[in-house]
Amino acid sequence: QVQFVESGGGLVQPGGSLRLSCAVSGSISSILVMGWYRQAPGKQRELVADITSDKDTNYANSVKGRFTISRDNAKNMVYLQMNNLKAEDTAVYYCNAQIKRTGGLTIISYWGQGTQVSVSS
Repeated sequence: QVQFVESGGGLVQPGGSLRLSCAVSGSISSILVMGWYRQAPGKQRELVADITSDKDTNYANSVKGRFTISRDNAKNMVYLQMNNLKAEDTAVYYCNAQIKRTGGLTIISYWGQGTQVSVSS
């Protein structure tokens, strides 16, 4: 099995900052890509940012320059530093990991349970 522990969500005023953390554990051989997605009410889930095991990063245009994704390969953790938050960043944020399981042959996408980020004055 694969387990996720997400933390760091909450309520913040516009212009404020939050840092999301996600720890992945279980019978894991390797994690190729880790990322954060978000889903606002009535909208589809969208990519916020992802990062490869080589630390190559990719960001949605809407968060470039404000959000920073990072990763600790030794701990199987991924972080999302969110600065200058805007009301439109309000959503449930989901951690994602593309994992090769121990003894497995394929790469499977796994999801965390999500953490709420609300930006409001």
